[in-house]
Formats: sequence, structure tokens, C-alpha cells
Amino acid sequence: MIEIIPAIDIRGGRCVRLYQGDYARETVFSDDPVSIARRWQKEGATRLHLVDLDGAREGVPVNDTVIREIARTVSVPCQVGGGIRTVEAIGRYLQSGVDRVIFGTAAVEDEPLVASACEAFPGAVVVAVDARGGQIVIRGWLQQSGENAEELMRRLAGLGVSRFVYTDIARDGTLLGPNFVAIERAARVVNVPVIASGGVSSVDHVRRLAEIGVEGVILGRALYEGALTLKDALNAAS
Repeated sequence: MIEIIPAIDIRGGRCVRLYQGDYARETVFSDDPVSIARRWQKEGATRLHLVDLDGAREGVPVNDTVIREIARTVSVPCQVGGGIRTVEAIGRYLQSGVDRVIFGTAAVEDEPLVASACEAFPGAVVVAVDARGGQIVIRGWLQQSGENAEELMRRLAGLGVSRFVYTDIARDGTLLGPNFVAIERAARVVNVPVIASGGVSSVDHVRRLAEIGVEGVILGRALYEGALTLKDALNAAS
């Protein structure tokens, strides 16, 4: 069984989704992300994936007040990414009830920071592998890093990263299906769990990802637009 993880992407305090990570192609789904978190918990979610989109672009947490409120409000665990680039930021989130924090840009630009965080918070550090054409994209998906995704994963797994979230951003928000080939390769590169994200929009997608052997699947636009219900996704995962 794999874990189905609804995504709550927050920009300007609102729950939104971007198309292929493009900040200019935003759809607002709710002005109240906390109510969305309650909804997914009520419908059976066992974990939530929270993203501070403003933080990802600015390099510091921006919507952390909303994220902390979500963590206090729901009883299911939450993982958080976006603008987390210091050990102190990790500590503040973990103290607020979040159980995993996700490095993106920092994982590429500051590997000593990742190593320090893994040592200070064992099991809590996750790395977002956001790739386009196999190359890592950073700073809110606005900048190519020139780093190969699989090579990065190998190095960071050796530093103690507990798991990876792999996203092919060309598929994110498109509902066109995940990049199964890239996800399967990523899952085989390291001996730590991989969570798949981007383009998942049907029970067949969920079942195929389960066959690949990923630990979990993050769902976004498909849930918000009704292409896939959380109930159906949970049933497919089991």
C-alpha cells in the first residue's frame, strides 16, 4: 500500500495550484487553506503536503503562520516545503507540529546544511527533486541549476536524507500523467523511499506508481478539479 498525500500549495495566504510551476498561471481554489486541510483529513488523508510557494521564490518562509495553523488544526502529520534554508527554520516548523521538512534549493546550493540538518533532525529531512529533462530546477522552479537529478539523489542519500519527493515539473498541474520512466529510475537510484508528484490524475496512475514501488503519491490539481476523488485514490492505493 502506498500513501496518498493531498497537496496544499499556499501563495498569498490562499490555496492555489500552478501550471508547470509557472507563477503567472495560477488557479485559486480557496481563500482558506486551513479549511482545505480539514476537508482532506475528513475525507481520509493520512498526511498532508504543504508548500509555501512565496517562500520557495523568496528563499525564506512567508506563509509559515498559515502552515503552523494547519499543523495545529489537523491530527494527521504534515510535511512542509518552500523557503526552508536554515536549520533554525526546520526547528521552528518541527516545534509547531510539522513532522517532516523539505529542502529544495538549499539541497542543491548548500549540502553542508543538509548534512547538519540530517544530523540534528534524523528522519525529518526530505529533499524535493524538482526536475525538468532530468536536470534540477531551483528557486521556485524559476532557475535551472545544471545539476543532474539522479547524481544529486545519490549524494544526498549518503548524507542521511530520509526520503525524496520527485517531481517532473513538465507534468505538474497538467493532469497528463506522471513521468513514470523518470520516477522509476529515481526510485532505483537510492535505497530510501521516494514519493511521486506531478501529473497524477487517475486511479490507473496511482496503481502504476504502486507497482513501481514508490512510498507515496502527492495529488494536487486532480483533487481540486474533481478528476480524481481522494476516496478513489485511497482505494486504488490499497
